[in-house]
Amino acid sequence: MQASNNQSPTALLLATLLLALAPALGQAADTTYAAPSATQISSPAARLPDLAAAAAKAGSDEAYKETDVWGRIRTGFAIPDLSNELVTKHVNWYTSRPDYIARTTARASLYLFHVVSELEKRGMPTELALLPFIESAFNPNALSSANAAGMWQFVPGTGRDFNLKQTAFKDDRRGIVASTDAALTYLQRLYDMFGDWQLALAAYNWGEGSVQKAIARNQAAGKPTDFESLAEQMPAETRNYVPKLQAVKNIIANPAQFGVTLPLIDNTPYFTTVDKTSDIDLTIAAQLAELSVDEFKALNPQFKRPVITGGEHTKILLPTENAAKFHLNLAQWGQALSTWTTTKITGARERIETLASRFHTTPEVIRQANNIPQKTVLVAGSTILVPKISTSVNTDISNDVADNATVSFVADRGTRRGASNYKQAKGHHGDDDDAPVKLVKAHVPRNAAKHKKHNDDD
Repeated sequence: MQASNNQSPTALLLATLLLALAPALGQAADTTYAAPSATQISSPAARLPDLAAAAAKAGSDEAYKETDVWGRIRTGFAIPDLSNELVTKHVNWYTSRPDYIARTTARASLYLFHVVSELEKRGMPTELALLPFIESAFNPNALSSANAAGMWQFVPGTGRDFNLKQTAFKDDRRGIVASTDAALTYLQRLYDMFGDWQLALAAYNWGEGSVQKAIARNQAAGKPTDFESLAEQMPAETRNYVPKLQAVKNIIANPAQFGVTLPLIDNTPYFTTVDKTSDIDLTIAAQLAELSVDEFKALNPQFKRPVITGGEHTKILLPTENAAKFHLNLAQWGQALSTWTTTKITGARERIETLASRFHTTPEVIRQANNIPQKTVLVAGSTILVPKISTSVNTDISNDVADNATVSFVADRGTRRGASNYKQAKGHHGDDDDAPVKLVKAHVPRNAAKHKKHNDDD
């Protein structure tokens, strides 16, 4: 290419560089910006600002790194904004409760780096990382009146659909890694179904079948099928669901504008995964990691019993700095890692007092370890945890027992039957008392992918 008489070498160099970079920059622009207008396409000069911006952003991936996860989330916002009275209402609700925001964001600080990383791997909008703010206030122990559990609030059936194991020993709906993977897979599936993130979110809350029917009704009536056009058909919880997420997004986008202070969350992994192939008491695992039991449970809320059963797929999460301590202390540990084993009840209505005597412990220890209510007796066929005695000190709980054990009981007078222990609702959401939802009977969609939880009474 030859320069014209009125074209400087600098201009030529810039033009050559832009032409060489055009394919890559165009691809970057496609993922970040709206499609150019016909005028922009016909005028290469008109595209220069867009190309420069795209080049700057493409270069920022390596030349610039966010130091705070909040900034990283803001960079990946991609869902169209919603602006209506409900959004304003929920912004006002959150911003008038700084203590609630402080508690929720403090809990989120343990999990957000992982969630954002997983969203980015899948090319999903990063404001979805804020969805647990709405679902559970980032409390992995949250449990709704509809028995939806965990940070992402899966009901048992949907949890099983997405391979979240629920046994007497663990509930993966509460597990940080497993539930996040399931939630993002579900949201991706819903987006593929509807081609719209707001409708995907509505389906996550209401069920895809319900959203499909609402779309069909509007289509038949010649009405639009966007979220706001379908809102009048939705139950109150779903009608408020996307506006709540938008409200949180607005606050995170510009916390100073709303008088909110967010905790610094370093843009580095908070936890790492450690394989565990033999049984270990939860308290011993925490001790080896030099964590309090509460700190350990915050990263491993899926474990429901005082012992974590081993196996090739058993993993625990530890703060990155504590994982090295765990391995070092484990190598020097000279005692048994687990003090628990199981026994199967063969007699009808086995009394806890009898079991306690047999295993040299107290009834309270057995009841607490197995979550057995007072004034009940065990039913034949139940498998429960008991302290190890000398003859079983080196025996781990088998995978078959861990996966299939159930605990059933009846009232001491035989008047009321208890369900499998791990299926009982605890009757408490597990979240702060000032959560923006009221626990009432939940609307659960009657389609194959049932999902939800607490209703909003707006």
